[in-house]
Amino acid sequence: MPADPDSEITLVPHWIGGKPFLGDASSDQQRTGQIVNPATGKLSGEVMFASADVVDQAVRVAEEAWQSWRHVSIAERTRVLFGLRELLVGASDELASIITAEHGKTHADALGEIARGIDVVEFACGVGDLLRGGYSENVSSNVDTFSLRQPLGVVAGITPFNFPAMVPMWMFPVALACGNAFILKPSEKDPSAAVFVAGLLADAGLPDGVFSVVHGDKEAVDGLLGHPLVRAVSFVGSTPVARYIYETATKAGKRVQALGGAKNHMVVLPDADVGQAADAAVSAGFGSAGERCMAVSVVVAVAQVADELVGAIAERISSITVGPGDDPDSEMGPLVTEAHRDRVVSYVEGAAATGAQVVIDGRSHDRVAAGEGWYLGPTLLDHVGPDMPCYTDEIFGPVLCVVRTASYDEAVALVNANPYGNGVAIFTNDGGAARRFQHEVEAGMVGVNVPIPVPVAYYPFGGWKASLFGDLHAYGRDGVAFYTRGKVVTSRWPDPALRAGGSGGVQLGFPSTGKR
Repeated sequence: MPADPDSEITLVPHWIGGKPFLGDASSDQQRTGQIVNPATGKLSGEVMFASADVVDQAVRVAEEAWQSWRHVSIAERTRVLFGLRELLVGASDELASIITAEHGKTHADALGEIARGIDVVEFACGVGDLLRGGYSENVSSNVDTFSLRQPLGVVAGITPFNFPAMVPMWMFPVALACGNAFILKPSEKDPSAAVFVAGLLADAGLPDGVFSVVHGDKEAVDGLLGHPLVRAVSFVGSTPVARYIYETATKAGKRVQALGGAKNHMVVLPDADVGQAADAAVSAGFGSAGERCMAVSVVVAVAQVADELVGAIAERISSITVGPGDDPDSEMGPLVTEAHRDRVVSYVEGAAATGAQVVIDGRSHDRVAAGEGWYLGPTLLDHVGPDMPCYTDEIFGPVLCVVRTASYDEAVALVNANPYGNGVAIFTNDGGAARRFQHEVEAGMVGVNVPIPVPVAYYPFGGWKASLFGDLHAYGRDGVAFYTRGKVVTSRWPDPALRAGGSGGVQLGFPSTGKR
């Protein structure tokens, strides 16, 4: 792949021990991956791939650092996170430019993901309240019982390409606030954001070794999943990989939260405001070129609303500006890689062959014809059936499918029959229908006239069914519970005045709380 003549080829390092880590970069055994600018298709950098030995070194450095970090006061941990928050705000524009150059999303969209990540940092700054235990005096004579939560140790996060700043910030601020050491394995497609944030954490005063970054592929992932000193693993990505992460890490005795794929539906009832629903469908379906785990990929048009709704969506799609993410006029950028773009195109081709109507064909977009970058224009498919691959598979691109149903009941049955259960939305002006929907639908996050119901930082993010492996969701109270473990202490401190009476002798009966 040719290099971009206007771009300096950089080598993205790991981050271990509080500084960039190159290892033996000159070794013949050192593997690297290519970083490509999706807007041009040109090589812009390389990223180091960690061997099992490098992963082991990162974990052992983290374990040593954790032995001190676990004893740092909650107040001091909070001060570090407050410092990170201020540095992130000041560096948001620079970080967004890094994301745009490697992922392809627009600069404005990158700023949006950073802002949502900062929300979790702010939540983590208040972790002291959530780490409070309970205390009960005199549960029995002179016996007190109290509970507390303690950190796990070294924990790892394995994160996807589509949100290189936000998804890691779903994990590490809460983990660090709870007293853990954290190792991040970001996507090798856009790795630079992780190293940039690691530098900000160091500037905020985080001790060396408490936060590490290792890059790589399956070898690095397996090194984390099997390492005996890694106590827990958080993951966001596709369902097949989430299942592998969950099964492999739990077999190794680790705690796991693995968030998988999605097929997010947006049900539109006949009484809905069609203009509002069309705006929402286009915004949620084509933002970030559809490369969002919460993107709306299926519009379920109920009864007579279908024709008008499809026409309104098509009208809005025609005005979307597609172009490089660093162009202020661009509203949608390219897809992340050529292989992924080609995979998404194959679903459009297959939809037409299996009987769906291609209302707007992104393959004919001017950006595609220009032949530069990994572009696909916004695509609208109508009369999609639930047995078509474009419906059954997670496409993860700018392809919006419309499925028509005759009734509300048929729409809910369609949603609930889908193996995924990440997010779902309903558009209606009927409060009773909305209330019934939020009760009946099988998904972890539900929006009522809100197309992308991503919770705020103090509510957890997570799906149902094949969209989540594990019991606890990301961030919020679930995040605190995931990165800590409970301990209950029962203690007796006899009254000094009663000591002369002795211990009361040996008692072989089952302990009880005494007189009730």
